[in-house]
Amino acid sequence: MNKIIITLSLSIISIGLSNILYGQVDPKILNWYNGGGTGMQTEKAYKILKDKKTTTVIVAVIDSGVDIEHEDLKGKIWINPNEIAGNGIDDDKNGYIDDINGWNFLGNSKGENVDQANLEKTRLLRELGIKFEGIDPATISSKDRTDYDIYVKVKEDVESERANMSQYLPQTEQMIKMIKQVPAIVAKKINKENYTIADLKNWKVITDEDKQLKNFAFAILTGDLTLEMMEEQLNHINGNLNYSLNVKFNERTLIGDNPKDFKDIAYGNNNVEGPDALHGTHVSGIIGAVRGNNLGGDGVANDIKIMVLRAVPNGDENDKDIALAIRYAVDNGAKVINMSFGKAYSPNQVEVFEAFKYADSKGVLLIHAAGNDNADIDMNPNFPTSVYSFQKEKLDLFLTIGASTKSSKKDLAANFSNYGQTKVDIFAPGFEIYNTVPQSSYKLLQGTSMAAPMVAGVGALLASYFPTLTMHEIKEIMLKSATIYKGKKIILPGSEEIVDFAKLSVTGGVINVKNAVKMCLELENSKLN
Repeated sequence: MNKIIITLSLSIISIGLSNILYGQVDPKILNWYNGGGTGMQTEKAYKILKDKKTTTVIVAVIDSGVDIEHEDLKGKIWINPNEIAGNGIDDDKNGYIDDINGWNFLGNSKGENVDQANLEKTRLLRELGIKFEGIDPATISSKDRTDYDIYVKVKEDVESERANMSQYLPQTEQMIKMIKQVPAIVAKKINKENYTIADLKNWKVITDEDKQLKNFAFAILTGDLTLEMMEEQLNHINGNLNYSLNVKFNERTLIGDNPKDFKDIAYGNNNVEGPDALHGTHVSGIIGAVRGNNLGGDGVANDIKIMVLRAVPNGDENDKDIALAIRYAVDNGAKVINMSFGKAYSPNQVEVFEAFKYADSKGVLLIHAAGNDNADIDMNPNFPTSVYSFQKEKLDLFLTIGASTKSSKKDLAANFSNYGQTKVDIFAPGFEIYNTVPQSSYKLLQGTSMAAPMVAGVGALLASYFPTLTMHEIKEIMLKSATIYKGKKIILPGSEEIVDFAKLSVTGGVINVKNAVKMCLELENSKLN
């Protein structure tokens, strides 16, 4: 689920979606992530590779869905070669009927699809509440103590968040009304209908009411405050109250499966776009949008096919959907899997880990977003993870990615990014990223959700140009070739503390495609000689 931030706006508290930016795109931002400076040096890498041939690499995107007809993803969508479209038959006998471009684990055979979903803590509260609601804590047995402690924690969290959302709801509705009314009120006060910023600056206000009106009018004219922004916020609040934090709502009722039974795969449908494909479409564009066509931003990799696996709703993903999506991707030829999602609780960790282990055994690279809570995930759980408490063997091909910015100064690490010196492997551009969204449109988004597909794209690019190298070799090269910022003093995300950038990840660096290509060439040549 997208993290929210709370800010003071014009004396009224508002909640903004932290990964959506509004306003026109600065040309300097376009494709910055593929350029120099703190970018990934992608364009320089392509100059080195200009005479080298490629092989197509399949990248699985486990996300909210993808607009497979987007103008900038033409020719980039995977087509199942063993399935005949529209015949209602499971031609390849993999358990999924007409899975032409992937599979939608958030739907049913009637063609109905889940959009909104519970947070995992809401699911836990509903499940554990049956057992513990109203129980005297003194009567809890030792074997039930762990579950009871989780119940107490999630109950407190859910009730607290519902209270906060309820508080902001009327304020957000009031903001929407004011955005609609203020322009006309101000026009009447200054006697000019189509007023400009200069007109506002010349308006000599006296009363506090007029001061606030002037501030509002400024914010509206500059685009800092828009109707779209507040309507997004209102939808977000209502989504939390009605679905994400509502124990009476259960999205699994529509799907019709048993979410605890990982052998029950007869659910879902082949609608890989779903009702809200914004997030997944943006992620896919970062990985492989058509390069050099002057539409939106360029993808990182040029010879890829996106396999779409819809498993991430507006809410928290279900462990079963993720585990099955991983296995589907591996069994159908994906070499890289992007996972731009995460949550604080994971009740079926073993099954998810077993799916990761399966991918690992098949040489498939798993890329996971670190999360947007500006937290140290060495200390605070964020699932899925490369290191589970019960885990006895290391996952060799699992990378966790933090988000970096265009800046080379103290704000090099994005202020929302999670970090961790042992559990975050490397950083990649994830701030102010302009790329594909549904209906052949484009938008600025930001988050570790954008950083992860940068790395997935790099992994696919290298696998495409260097097919003789193993994914283990490619993974190691991506880490070793990073631009290292050891000694670089930056602001610790979510605080005012100044720390060494090297303390935020295993490598202490930002991914560098040019360096990676050079190292791949050296390794390839050494194998030939």
